[in-house]
Amino acid sequence: MENILFDFISKYISLTDDEKNAIVSLDIFRSFKKGTTLLKEGQKSKESYFVLKGCIRTYYILDSEEKTTAFYTEMEVFTPPCVVSKTPSEYYVCCTEDSILLVSNSDMEVEVNSKFPKFEIMCRILSEELLAKQRIDFDEFKTSSPEQRYLNLMQSRPDLIQRVPQHQLASYLGIKPQSLSRLRARILEKKS
Repeated sequence: MENILFDFISKYISLTDDEKNAIVSLDIFRSFKKGTTLLKEGQKSKESYFVLKGCIRTYYILDSEEKTTAFYTEMEVFTPPCVVSKTPSEYYVCCTEDSILLVSNSDMEVEVNSKFPKFEIMCRILSEELLAKQRIDFDEFKTSSPEQRYLNLMQSRPDLIQRVPQHQLASYLGIKPQSLSRLRARILEKKS
């Protein structure tokens, strides 16, 4: 797992052997079973996640119904907003698959960044990339029809369509599962 992480990091910064050893010594690699809840509404957390393998999902519960807001898969980082704001979480974070995550906390990040300033540069670049991606995703969602959202998802993240249960995918697209079934049928009909 370390090699997967180091390959990812090497896209942004180069690491010395001492820096690699420092990362490994942090004992940050964790395995979680499918269905594990990492964070609940109302909980406070200092933990950030980097997905090495698997998929995690964020969702709210509104009127007793789950509303999926995001999926994070391999090589994606997620810091719950409650970590930054130091307030209780407003939503849930759950593993939708067996997952291997790099789990860090804000105290650990401060320590690593002070010892190795180049990590702070990498984190800033990753944050900027993530912010830009989320802005584009949000704008696309707000300006697209459900069918266009699904087509965009098929193009940008086709793995999710196979990996995620239909009811979670429908919630993510902002529609009911029955509507997703009809939408898929309509798309297949157009192709044939």
